[in-house]
Amino acid sequence: MKNQFMFFFLFLFIFCIQAQSYKGKGDNKINLGYVLYGLGNGIKASYDYGLSNTFSIGFGGTYFLSNNDEDYFIYIRTSYHFGDLLDLPRQLDIYPGVELGYLSTENIGIAGYIGVRYFFTKKFGVFTEIGNNGTIGLTLNL
Repeated sequence: MKNQFMFFFLFLFIFCIQAQSYKGKGDNKINLGYVLYGLGNGIKASYDYGLSNTFSIGFGGTYFLSNNDEDYFIYIRTSYHFGDLLDLPRQLDIYPGVELGYLSTENIGIAGYIGVRYFFTKKFGVFTEIGNNGTIGLTLNL
C-alpha cells in the first residue's frame, strides 16, 4: 500500500510537470468562466487558437445573468502571450487581449483584458481575465 501511495504521488508530480499553458502555433484552448463584474454577472465561454508562439485568435460569447435586459456579447478575440518573452514557467501564461463583437444593448461591443492561465495538468487549468469584465474559470487544452 505504501508503494502504491508513493507511485501515485510520483505519477501526479510527473503529470503536473508536463503541463504547458501555451504551446504556440496550433494551440487550442476552451475557457468556461463566471463573469464577476462588467455589465453584470454572467457566464462566459471562449475558444483560442494559436497562430504563432506569441499570438492567438478566437471567438466566444458571454451571457449576462443579472440584467433584466438579458444582455449578451458575441465576439472575436485576439491575445498576445508573454510566456516566451518573460521566460515564464511552462504552466503559466500571461496574455493581454481585445474582444470585438456584437453587444445586444449597443450593437458594437469592445472589451480589453489582461489574462492569466495556470495549468495543473496537461489538459486542465484555471484562468482569470481582468478588464472591462472580470472573469474567473476553468480552461482546457485540446
